[in-house]
Amino acid sequence: MSSVTEEDANDAAAQDRVEQRAAEREKLRTSRFDLVTSFLMALMLFIGTLTVMVVIIFITTRWAFPPLAMEPIIENPAGTQNPEGFERDFEPPGAEEVEELMEPTLQDTIEAVTEAVSSVAATLVTTDTTSTATTAGTGAGDSRPPGPEGEGDDIIPRFERWQLNFTARDIGLYARQLDFYKIELGAIGGSIQGVDIANNLSGSPKKYRVVKTEDEKRLYFMWNSPSPLMQFDRQLLGKAGIPLPNRQMLKFIPDPLENQLAHIEQAYWESKGYTSVTQIAKTVFESKADGRGYKFVVTSQRYRKPKN
Repeated sequence: MSSVTEEDANDAAAQDRVEQRAAEREKLRTSRFDLVTSFLMALMLFIGTLTVMVVIIFITTRWAFPPLAMEPIIENPAGTQNPEGFERDFEPPGAEEVEELMEPTLQDTIEAVTEAVSSVAATLVTTDTTSTATTAGTGAGDSRPPGPEGEGDDIIPRFERWQLNFTARDIGLYARQLDFYKIELGAIGGSIQGVDIANNLSGSPKKYRVVKTEDEKRLYFMWNSPSPLMQFDRQLLGKAGIPLPNRQMLKFIPDPLENQLAHIEQAYWESKGYTSVTQIAKTVFESKADGRGYKFVVTSQRYRKPKN
């Protein structure tokens, strides 16, 4: 009887251990509540991580990192006395210049628009000549002298060597390009003393006047032939409240942009195997879209014939 009792006791103990283990496994088994909670936590973590990544991308793509400071490229073109009556002279335009900038006829405008199709490319160059016309201004010429008499390098000055091209389908796109480069529009001549200048062209244009034109030292360009983009300049200047009859329209280039263009030009002629800016006769820049902004690139360059 005792042996049977011991066996029954052992079986009962074994059965108890089995039940205890089963109970422990049941406690460790993942419940539906745990499954739903884990799923929701994983989903929240995924959405949170995705949101942070989207915010980082949004912020970084809109940060405007300032351009790296570039060493100024200073040129010292040779010259004797300032040429009278052209290029950087801030005198009112003469009759010959005004004739070139007269409002085109309806037929001319239609022909120009037809040729441009959906995109209008304009060329901005300074007026240049080797002779003095009696109908031109009578000022001292370049407001920044090329250098001491008889000294300097044999360089074609930037205002004569450079050409800036813009492409725009509408006035809004054109104005945004000018504002991106911090280029300001101006008007000079007529019966108004000084030069009127407009900025913030893509928003609400603001104007100011420089009475002493000798204080304005920036490089500037003016139209030398009619173009549909001239009408954009007229509209933007008119929007700023600047009178235009019998006046010459100008584009003022900020110093940082001028230096940037000089570096772009130098990199281009160095890639072509040239060694000095004295070898450059003409450099044509074109404004192109670059991500969320714009950049100037060299589209063509002409070189001077070596002197014998």
